[in-house]
Parts: sequence; structure tokens; C-alpha cells
Amino acid sequence: MPNIPNADQKVPMMFRAQIDGRCQLQRIYPDRTKANEPQDVELWVDEWIDKASDRLPQLPETGNHKPYEINWRFVTNGGQDDGIIRPVIGAYGWPFYPGSSMKGAFRKACSPEQANRYCGKELPGKDFQPGILRFHGGYPTSSNWTEGLVDMIHPQQERQVQREKRTSAFAQISLYQPQLKFGISSTQQLEPTEWEVIWQIWETALAGGLGCRVSAGYGQVADHAGEVLFKCRLKGEGQAPKLIDKSSEFRPNVFRAALRGHALRLFGGLTSADNAERLVDDLFGSVKGKGDVGLLAMSFQPSRVNMGTYGRDRWEQPTYDIEGDLHWMLNRPLDDTAQRQALNNLVRALMNFAMVFGGFGKSWRRADHRLFHKDYAELSGKPLIGCHWQWGADSLTQNHKVRKPENITPFLNAVRAAAQKWVEMQGRTSRDWATDWREAWHPNKVQVWGRLAGHEDDSRAIAWLHGPYREDIRSAGTTEGSIYKTSVTGQMGKIGRLWHRMYPVVRLVKRKDDPTGKPLAIMPADCQYLELLTLFPDNSPDFQQFLTFLNQEQTDFALLWPQ
Repeated sequence: MPNIPNADQKVPMMFRAQIDGRCQLQRIYPDRTKANEPQDVELWVDEWIDKASDRLPQLPETGNHKPYEINWRFVTNGGQDDGIIRPVIGAYGWPFYPGSSMKGAFRKACSPEQANRYCGKELPGKDFQPGILRFHGGYPTSSNWTEGLVDMIHPQQERQVQREKRTSAFAQISLYQPQLKFGISSTQQLEPTEWEVIWQIWETALAGGLGCRVSAGYGQVADHAGEVLFKCRLKGEGQAPKLIDKSSEFRPNVFRAALRGHALRLFGGLTSADNAERLVDDLFGSVKGKGDVGLLAMSFQPSRVNMGTYGRDRWEQPTYDIEGDLHWMLNRPLDDTAQRQALNNLVRALMNFAMVFGGFGKSWRRADHRLFHKDYAELSGKPLIGCHWQWGADSLTQNHKVRKPENITPFLNAVRAAAQKWVEMQGRTSRDWATDWREAWHPNKVQVWGRLAGHEDDSRAIAWLHGPYREDIRSAGTTEGSIYKTSVTGQMGKIGRLWHRMYPVVRLVKRKDDPTGKPLAIMPADCQYLELLTLFPDNSPDFQQFLTFLNQEQTDFALLWPQ
């Protein structure tokens, strides 16, 4: 038998053990990133695509077929390798959504009578009568599935809300915006009207998400059939994340991450830490233990996506400028009318809270320096800081209650009341609250300061993030009395304790066709802004000096909450 040199290195990545030195799909090696060398997951994907057939798999001709578009990413877990989520691979090496998974999702969307007829039922004596439907699963409709397969997961909840903790990103393999064709056949001849019912049931199943990680926004179809709790049009701009291959994309799971984090903050200020975490897991899903999908589903359908870049050389970063419709839906039936209304109020409160005090995605704690600190943004060799989000024109009328500093106190009281109502209805009340969390939203833990800025160049606080906050010291050119790179603002790799937001103020105008009726909400080009500072003070000298300055030495900002 001939001796094959380095035979172990000639084994395809797909057939190697998931151990260090052989193949670790989920692991991202920093030294390889710096050296521009491929990660194991990139080699694995390249080998897979290279050997996959160009031939399109065909579903049985006797079946009934229908295509659906996934609006972001889609993944099914083949369960082949420990520690990594990667697709089920079917005929010709193509990714595949199994018929067994399709049947399970379909059955959950059925009434008991429909489930018995279509999926089968148990008989006396532990026998089983098969249903009349056969589920053939789904395949991509084109070879476009080979593009953008390498995905990233970066869990951040504990670090963002509770305490400083080193986190790492992990790789996974998912399909980017695929169109999938699903097949169903029947052992009986069915009328067209019954096939319509069958596909309606399937679309109801699709509304809860398909495949894995649906609680993180994966597997959502473009046209959903779920019960919508809250919908709005948003537009925003900021820094886009980089994937492993250094490409970029706008990732809609930023909306879920933001609301999950804010729910945790609000619950953490109302009940015990353990209760707060359980409440959030119930709403948004969890990967703890066997995992849980969660009560809420999310779908974002962009109408405009412009990807670009900002900065030069090592500071060059990808950017997004996006507009679209965001839907929050029930992931499963909620028969209690009172609970459904309370959940509706909670989701609306969380969305408004997120919009008023920050944004979504990277650098959400800062106002976009390109808009509000142009002198800084025009300097060479500076990183992109901040993002900017606002309501789209179609959503201004329903979301204009916060238009001046005096609105913040009643707004926050209403948000906390909506959260408190949900806590009580879930039986999670407690005299304790999460006192050791960095950003628990409790009167003893957080302060909100604000003012009305006349225009986008009228920010007072944005310069404080980069130099002395006392005017006389700033003019002298010294860094004394600065919160720059302190526990107040944080620094690279460490989250600070200050949020800075320039929230655009909606203007109400009389309708020409109905001057005495309900006014029209518009967003003028020369709008004013609520400049808000949200602080989570610690006992550091820098923070205490800054609080003294706010309380005793300046008159622009007023304490808005707590009062």
C-alpha cells in the first residue's frame, strides 16, 4: 500500500473530528484573522460548495409545491457535529429542510381535527393511523444558496446589561435570504379548496419561524401570517457588522437583541434577577437546557438598503442606511385576552423605549457623530461612532408622545407600568430587584438628564465624550475634568455607563382638509432634537465629579428621571 504523505490533512473537513488541530467549525482563531488565513468553517464551506451538484433537486411530481422567501437567514441543525449549527444536507449535496421537521411544524399549526386527518392519530392499543398527507420537505430553488453561508453568533446579553464579561464570537453556517420550495402530497384525491386550507395551515406554521434560532430572528418568511402585536416603519444608519470573510450585512436580529436587553433592564428594576431572566426567556426564547422558542416572533422587511463604508485605512468600517417595516408577532397562541393586551402594551412600550433612548446595533449608546459632531467626523483617522434611528413617515402619528423634556417622566412611568403589569400577570413579583446589575432600570440605579436642542449642530454633550466638560478647561486645551475613557464613557473593550441620544422631535401640524381635526405628525427637515443623557452612576471619582457638574455647574440639562 503506497505511503501517502500528510494523509490526515487530505481528509475533507466534513469528515474530520471536531477537535483542536483537526476541525473546529464554531471556533474563530484571532491569529488567522490577523494573518488573513481562512478559518476552519470557511474551508469546510468551500469544500462543500465545490462538491455539491449543479443539478437542482426535484420534489416528487405528484405533490403540491409552493415557494417561500426567507427575509434574512435560515438554518437547520443537521446534528452531525458537536458545538456547531450547520444545515441538513440532502440530495446532490444541497441544503434541505426535512419532511419530518415540516410535518412537526405543520401539526402544531393544526386544530385537533386537522391534525388527526392530515398528520395521523393514535389508536387504542398504542397503534397509530397515518394521516393523509406526506411532507417532502423543502429545497432552495436556485444555486444562490451557496453565497454568504458563513454566519456569526456573538452572545452579549450578560455583558450589555448585567456585568462586564469577556465574550467571543462563534461561527455557524446558514443560508442567506434563500427561496425554498416545499412539497406536500396526499394519499387521497383532494379538492382545490382543501389544498388552500392545507397551505394556509403551513403559512401559519411559517409565521412562527422555520428551522433553528427563530428566537434570534432566523427563518422568518417575507410574507408572514402571524398575529401582529406591533408594527412600525423605521429608518436608520450606522456601522454594519463584519462577517468572518470581512463582508458586511445588515442583521435584523439587532431589533430583537435591543428589545431583549431593554426588557431585561426594565424587569431587573422591578423584580429579582432570577425572575427578570425567566421573564425575558419566556418572551424572547432561550438556549438554556433544551431551549425555548419564546412568545414573540419578529420580522423585518427592508424597503431600502444601502451598504457603504466610512473612514480610511485601519479605521475603514462598513455602514448601512436602511428603511423598512418591523413586525412583532405572537409565536404561539395566547388565549387570555387580558394577557394578549398586556403583551401588546409591553411590546409597544419596549419599542418606544428603544427609540427614545438609543438605537439598534453597533454603538447604539451613542448619537451618530457623522450627523451631530461633524468636526470630529471630518477628522482623519477616527472611528465611526454612534448610530441614528427614527420613525418612518407611516409611523409618526402613533409614536409622537415624546416631543419635549417634560414628556420623559410620564413616558418612563408608563413604560415601567406596562412592564410591571406583565410581571404581575406572570406571577413573577418580588420585593427584590437586580441591585448588582450595571444597567437595571431602577430609581436608585439610573438618571436621565435632558434638554431640547434646536438643530443637529446644537448638541451640548457630544463634545464631553471626547474632552473636558467644563467650558473654561476645554478652552485651555487640557484634559483635566474629562470623562473621556473613564468608567462613565467606557473605552475599547469596556462598556461605559452613559447613553447619549439625539431623538428627533415630531412636529404636529393642522390638516388643511380638516383644521379642527386630529393634527398630522410630520418629521421636518429642520427638526429639533431631545438631547438625552442616560446615566448609571458608580462610585468612581470621575463619575461623582461629573454628577456634581450636572447638578451644580451647568444649566442646559435638567434631571428628568427619577423625580
